[in-house]
Amino acid sequence: MGVKHCLFLGLALTLGGAPVAAAPCMLCAQDKSGAAATRATETPLHVEVETRLDMGRVAVGAMGGEVEVDPVSGARRVRGDVVDLGGFALTGVVAVRGAPGAEVRVTLPASIDLEGGYGRTARVTGLVTDLSATPRLGPDGRLQFRFGGRLKVAALDDGDYRGRIPVTVEYQ
Repeated sequence: MGVKHCLFLGLALTLGGAPVAAAPCMLCAQDKSGAAATRATETPLHVEVETRLDMGRVAVGAMGGEVEVDPVSGARRVRGDVVDLGGFALTGVVAVRGAPGAEVRVTLPASIDLEGGYGRTARVTGLVTDLSATPRLGPDGRLQFRFGGRLKVAALDDGDYRGRIPVTVEYQ
């Protein structure tokens, strides 16, 4: 499988509130095996968050709805009983450094739950990147990618929602 680096990327959504600070990132333990481990001994992977995913500010009505941020364009779309209150929506941006030209695999979860005040939760699904099907580090050993997703919010659940998105990167 190879050497893995897992990064927990902070995500915040403000529904009718003030912006929040980025969450710190943490690296997961390494799994050393096979050729990828040999390559990693020479050039370990380094994963860094450059920008956290931020869905911006919206108001949610009685029917609930979704907020989506596209990783390629950075556009925010709202669906259902959701009103865009402005502010900046930001795609998440992650930078990877490692062995020049190496193929890597980037894995994002199928969904994550965000926590808000008073026990409220909202779910992020459809996390997608702007990566090709077989991403490679460039000749300089660097790769930068963006990602976005879809946030589902229940009716009238305003507040600040926060969570962490595990981003796993490993040599192929």
